Amino acid sequence: MNPSFILWLAASMAIFLSAATVSRYYVSSNNILLLLFSLALYCVGNLMMVRLMREGGLGLAISASAIAQLLLVNFIAFAVFGERMTLPQLAGVALGIVSMALMMLPSSGKV
Repeated sequence: MNPSFILWLAASMAIFLSAATVSRYYVSSNNILLLLFSLALYCVGNLMMVRLMREGGLGLAISASAIAQLLLVNFIAFAVFGERMTLPQLAGVALGIVSMALMMLPSSGKV
């Protein structure tokens, strides 16, 4: 993965995390403006994903995005909203970390 891919991935993750956080606030407040703001953020994040798919391929872009979101959204749920996960859920997150590490390994060539 090149630095440009990682930068775009980080930026899209910030957008998606913001959207998820605003969605959670919408659930608590039921304010329709929060829902609309969240949907707008999700649209921007998905548009950014198009560039990531062009640069890194569909499989890598979507997989890296999904796992990064899994980790970071769980951190926000724990730190900001006080949510807790069960042991099997924690095991799933650990498997996500292992899979992300394996995806980040440099490849020997293109398939």
